[in-house]
Amino acid sequence: MASPKFPPIGLYLTVFGTLVGVVLGAMGTAIGIIQPILLALPFVAAGGLYCFFTYFEVSILGLLIVRTSLDVFSAQQMPALWALAMIALTLLYVLVRLLIHQPLQVDGFWWFLLAWLVIQGLWVILLPLGGLGFDGSFLPSAIREWVRLFSWVMIYLLVMQLKGRVTPQQAIACLFLGLVIPAFVAILQLALPPSVLPPMLVYGSGNTDGLPFEAGSRINGTLGHPNTFTTFLVLFLGLTYWKQQESNPRWPWAIALAVIAFLFVNTKSLFGLMMLATLILALIAPKLSLPSLLGGIVGFGLIIALFGSTEFGQERLGSLGETPLGNPDMELWRAILLAQGDGNSFNWRLAQWTYLIKQWQDYPLLGFGLGTNKYISANGLEPHNDYVRALVEGGVVGFVFFLLLLLSTIARLIWLIRAAPAGTAQRNFCFTLLAIWLSIPVGMITENIWTHTSLFLYWWTMVAIAGWDWDEKRSPNSLVPSPTLSPKPHPVYFS
Repeated sequence: MASPKFPPIGLYLTVFGTLVGVVLGAMGTAIGIIQPILLALPFVAAGGLYCFFTYFEVSILGLLIVRTSLDVFSAQQMPALWALAMIALTLLYVLVRLLIHQPLQVDGFWWFLLAWLVIQGLWVILLPLGGLGFDGSFLPSAIREWVRLFSWVMIYLLVMQLKGRVTPQQAIACLFLGLVIPAFVAILQLALPPSVLPPMLVYGSGNTDGLPFEAGSRINGTLGHPNTFTTFLVLFLGLTYWKQQESNPRWPWAIALAVIAFLFVNTKSLFGLMMLATLILALIAPKLSLPSLLGGIVGFGLIIALFGSTEFGQERLGSLGETPLGNPDMELWRAILLAQGDGNSFNWRLAQWTYLIKQWQDYPLLGFGLGTNKYISANGLEPHNDYVRALVEGGVVGFVFFLLLLLSTIARLIWLIRAAPAGTAQRNFCFTLLAIWLSIPVGMITENIWTHTSLFLYWWTMVAIAGWDWDEKRSPNSLVPSPTLSPKPHPVYFS
């Protein structure tokens, strides 16, 4: 029996959106409460839906590329709107696939992420029920945090649907475009005085976490904060190194690696140096040899030298000597007292962690609730330690689940490494991802990496791609309009 013919769902969605727009337009004209510019929104939404389903591959990768330029518009809620739009598109895609009896492509690790996310929702439910340190008045913050985590899981699911439509190499190459605008803006921040740049692009022109930084002293690209830009650059340092090892000729990627390293140095983030050292060590460990060891030492030494070549960098490195980390004779209580007036960011962190841990002791089992860490601290600032954040927000139970996610991701990458053939691009890619992931928990000791949304959106995208079949045969016509909703069945993949 011939397969049933399904209607062009993109056309139906367009017609539906147009009808809704006409109705809303008529109501707005009659009542006079809708501004003219808002009347175009339904038509724009309908057109967007049509493009999403017709140009599925381009839409997903394009939206991911655009995301890295939105953090500078946080005051306009653009990152939040992007996340809500991606969640809505993913849920709509899943609904349509189910309606036309088409399976989704998922893997076993996605189910783990979904289960982990559902468990995180328990802290949202317990908040208004009085089971946590805070009451229901903090529910909006908890929901906002849970939705942010939900967007990560949805991105993973959406990227899995590209499997077989786009090759892994094409997808990864497209994601490199997400670094272009942040890097370009960062170069402008280095080349131009802060007075000629828009305030949103100048770090230090507004609130700088309450720490004494001169406006324009650090670069942040379009990622909002230098530390957020730092972790994003660490991700691409690892990916660029992988591309450089897999490409022939290698010199274009070597130049790209040097440019990214230069931008990394000018973020002037001390925690970034710890992440970089971990990344280099993890990258050279599997094939440890004298040349690789010397190369790693020389590369890291050059970055340290560049970091300390400026007055600001020298001050940052010298400040370590005024902390218990660099001065074993300094006691913790003294460092905390000094943090109130010496401007030392590490001592300030020690004081912040000490205060938050004391607060956590009042609700040790389940903590205060998702997204509440700023309300727990006396100064309204983030903990600058993701382990402390997990402890105060989720208590011991939440902290265990946080560690479970970190360790399970390591286990997933190791499983993929062992499953991939030796010497292949896929295996080397998984090794690179493992090295990057090992550096992230190190950075979490002194930074709010958990809040770096762009980093994790790209991270879970990379993890999803790592699980694809890299030797899968496919049509050479990629990144073109495809019959996304055709009746031809696609098997569900589990790995």
